[in-house]
Amino acid sequence: MTTTARVVLLLVLLCSTLFVYADEPPVSITRASGPITIDGDLSDPAWQSATKFDEWFETNVSDNGPPPVKQTGWVTYDDRFFYVAIRMEDPNPSQIRAPLGDHDAVSGSTDDYAGVIIDSRNDNKTAILFLANANNIQYDAATDDNTGEDNSPDYFWDSATKITPSGWQLELRIPFASLRYKSGKDLQTWGMILYRNYPRDRRYQMFTHRMPRGSSCFVCNYNKITGLADLPSGQHLIAAPYVTAGRDDGHFRNDEGADVKWTPNAYTAVDATINPDFSQIESDVAAITANERFAVFYPEKRPFFLEDVNLFQTPIQAVSTRSITSPRWGLRGTGKYASDAWTLLVAQDRGGGQTIVPGPEDSRFVDQDFSSSVAIGRVRHDFGSTSFISLLGTTREISGGAHNRVLGPDLVWRINDHYTVTGQLLLSDTVTPNLRTAAGELLDPEWDGRRLRSYAGDLRVSRNSEKDDLFVEYLDLGDGFRADDGFVPQVGYKSNYGEAGHTFRPKGFFSRVRVYAMSQYESEQDGKQLYRLVSAGFGADGRHRSFWRFRLANENVRSGDEIFQRSRLYYTLQFAVNRVLSFVTLDGWVGQEVDFSKNRLGDGANVSPGAVIRPNNHLEIRLTNAVRWLNVDHGRLFTAQTERVRATWTFDSKRYLRLVVQNQRANRNRVLFDDQTISQHAGRIASQLLFAYKVNWQTVLFVGAGDLHDVTAEEGDFRKAARSVFMKVSYAFQR
Repeated sequence: MTTTARVVLLLVLLCSTLFVYADEPPVSITRASGPITIDGDLSDPAWQSATKFDEWFETNVSDNGPPPVKQTGWVTYDDRFFYVAIRMEDPNPSQIRAPLGDHDAVSGSTDDYAGVIIDSRNDNKTAILFLANANNIQYDAATDDNTGEDNSPDYFWDSATKITPSGWQLELRIPFASLRYKSGKDLQTWGMILYRNYPRDRRYQMFTHRMPRGSSCFVCNYNKITGLADLPSGQHLIAAPYVTAGRDDGHFRNDEGADVKWTPNAYTAVDATINPDFSQIESDVAAITANERFAVFYPEKRPFFLEDVNLFQTPIQAVSTRSITSPRWGLRGTGKYASDAWTLLVAQDRGGGQTIVPGPEDSRFVDQDFSSSVAIGRVRHDFGSTSFISLLGTTREISGGAHNRVLGPDLVWRINDHYTVTGQLLLSDTVTPNLRTAAGELLDPEWDGRRLRSYAGDLRVSRNSEKDDLFVEYLDLGDGFRADDGFVPQVGYKSNYGEAGHTFRPKGFFSRVRVYAMSQYESEQDGKQLYRLVSAGFGADGRHRSFWRFRLANENVRSGDEIFQRSRLYYTLQFAVNRVLSFVTLDGWVGQEVDFSKNRLGDGANVSPGAVIRPNNHLEIRLTNAVRWLNVDHGRLFTAQTERVRATWTFDSKRYLRLVVQNQRANRNRVLFDDQTISQHAGRIASQLLFAYKVNWQTVLFVGAGDLHDVTAEEGDFRKAARSVFMKVSYAFQR
């Protein structure tokens, strides 16, 4: 798409009629008439006078049709808590699926679960999910119509469930301290919707409000509730100190730190951290990086960074708090007043890990052996019903005068129920570190104290209707653009992307089929082609809660000064088998691939099968495998693989024992690489045994042991690399 065409398209959209949502009278929520005990039996008299929700709509598989089963919800509140109860009928309660597991270990494809989604700010775009399955395994997440659902944040709340002869029941108690809302004594208006997930021959989803197909937003279609008055005005304090201790190969180590959260009022949160800890988090799932040109993204897990996490998310990923590798301390404020939301974070990073140095054809890593000061801020102003404009600024300051600073606006404009425009423009100013090794060599050719100034821009337009969808994007990142506080592994290129699809809803095995086509063209700033894609395929939902996706692609890929044309088949399959073999997945590609190390075309594949086995409600075994290979010049250039077994025995909703064994291996052919210095074999096998007792997400006890063996470069045998035992205790004090 030319620049002129893009401008014309945008002007047409600007002249479109502004979207005004149909007003429906809000539902009045009454205050609880008495105490409520969270035990799952719904026998408390206060439920009899609570606001009742008995009209539900089934949005998947049908289009807001009558649900295949009946459910009824009740909502009320008191001086401290928001309460929800749902009674769910089931014609065959023996088919209720509710395996035990860790917090957030709830799957829409396999679990009977239900709960509430609350837009307490009433901004029509962000909300918090509070869900639990029939055995009271909780799931909470933040959702944003622009960036999707993120289950990294955790919240304080209580729930209880009870399976009955006619179905199951759920009670929720959510402290107002876990929500952010307008302060004051006046009546509140919130967005809220009750939800039930019912997986049988297909995955059925039921809500208490219609969800129009083809709508450009989800949160904007919630029920509006009112009647909430005299809510707490804040002044809630949580302090969660932790202590860790362990022994690595005979060397004792210990550490301590703390997270603190203070809500001075109902719409503001202040977070502080000293030495935040990763030890409560299972190691990231290994990703195959053989023959990959760009860095692989990993999500954030540390609680300090997760308050209103959507405020860090923009079209260009200029903020990724994982880049703050080892904070010595951090302080953050987050809030919203009227139509304005804001966040400001400052931290001291001790360094460690690696920094990404991006380029147009690949990215590389440099050891971050230095400390730095980090500041990240964003202000967002809402307009219309679901749109906003914001300003983002980040800086990383390194001793010696080096720095990276990024500043710019972004926009989401929902013009009407079908069209959405998203855009972002960023400017960066960078002075690279002038750091050298002990031998006097530069850590990276770019790290010589040079100054870089550049820009990054992203413009997206999408159109959705019940049957048709269209998405176009123009992306332009200058050669010198850097976002050291984010995750931008490729710069110095322009990209045009377009995708169009049409959806059918047949009767029979498949309930939804989408056919689509896409095209993409990327070039360097001087116009030299980097990548071209022409592709078409289909995706479908069917019986056995299955998902099918197949796509044929013809691509041009640059490697060095050459352009290679490759053809591939991409595929994804998911389906449920039975109660024991709960779920099976298979995805990957097969076809041609470029050997980027020697600039030649070969044949290969990437195959990633997986399965979830549940012999009973307590034991879950997750099998994950990924294999990638490439053949060139009639021989196998390399094979890279990852096998992972994750077995968890869950005693109850608070205690579990988990064993993880993960094997990563890569075998390379030195003759075909024409390089005798490369390692013929590489890899490691790691195992971890962990016992966890979790009262809530910040009151925990972990005891575990780990073992690590590396693969020898010549023989390919395993040799001991490390062995450790560890313990962590954390307790959340609340006032």
